[in-house]
Amino acid sequence: MPYPHPTPLGANPIGQQAMNILYQHRLVSTQQLHQMLTPHHTRAEYLRRQLHWLRDQGLASYVGRRVLGQTDLLWWLTEQGASAVETAGLLPQRPYRMSPEAAAGPLQEHTLATVETGLAFVTHARRLGHECGPLDWSPENAHSYRDDHRPGEDLKLIPDAVLNYVHTAGRQRTLLTFMLEVDRTQMTIARLAQKLHAYAAYQSYTPQMPAVRGTRPARRTPTAPAWRSRYPSQAFPRVLLVLTGASETRLDRRIADLRSLAAADPVLEASPLRAGVTTLDRLREHGPFAPVFTPILGSGDTADAWLRPAQHTPRSSAA
Repeated sequence: MPYPHPTPLGANPIGQQAMNILYQHRLVSTQQLHQMLTPHHTRAEYLRRQLHWLRDQGLASYVGRRVLGQTDLLWWLTEQGASAVETAGLLPQRPYRMSPEAAAGPLQEHTLATVETGLAFVTHARRLGHECGPLDWSPENAHSYRDDHRPGEDLKLIPDAVLNYVHTAGRQRTLLTFMLEVDRTQMTIARLAQKLHAYAAYQSYTPQMPAVRGTRPARRTPTAPAWRSRYPSQAFPRVLLVLTGASETRLDRRIADLRSLAAADPVLEASPLRAGVTTLDRLREHGPFAPVFTPILGSGDTADAWLRPAQHTPRSSAA
């Protein structure tokens, strides 16, 4: 994944790629970076040397984290490192800056779980010959909308990540967009159902043109759905919920409870929203194009990330 631009402050290509990943995803472990950047190496020693070089240059910093009796380092960019990436101009600028307090704080595990979810797509895309890289998902981009049930109130939908994936089958290439929500069993099922309601409201939200004043009563003219200006494909992005942080048995109970609450919501029941739920362990083990997702609305039969039977062949170049 080399870039045809000068690397900041002499960082080599692996160091540059690591900086871009840290800038976009904010906090990433050494092991996650290894799987993204140097999976062909048995060990991560070369990558570790590049990361410590970035630290010596004041571009990156880290905090330790104990996992199964071993210490893994969690990396982020310093202000100097973030400025270097922004100067290169390869990525959309993000105002967020990580700090030692935030890196060690309560959002640490959620941030890493979101990275792990994106990494599952990257790993299986590599195996299947599809296209999805470490920069093909972006965390926490706000989507503005209004809900008919809350008139006059401006709302924001903020997915944990929006991921782009190019599925290839022979000469056919299909661009898929997924809105990802990651839950570490920290959120109530009612809150998860409310988030699904927000996705359905955003999908149906159509801005109105400003009223035109004249001799006749002013009218507001509807335009296209708001999501089409951000996602020009023919289909609204699939919404994928990924659960972790508990046993598979407990997570399966949460999936069943979520489906029950969603079925009781008349907005969701009437919505064309395509949403599915799985566990992070299943996603990592089998990949997004195995039947690991349970549709939240409609049939409870498992499906892959298309949220239709896995053997279904796509017929369009964007879905």
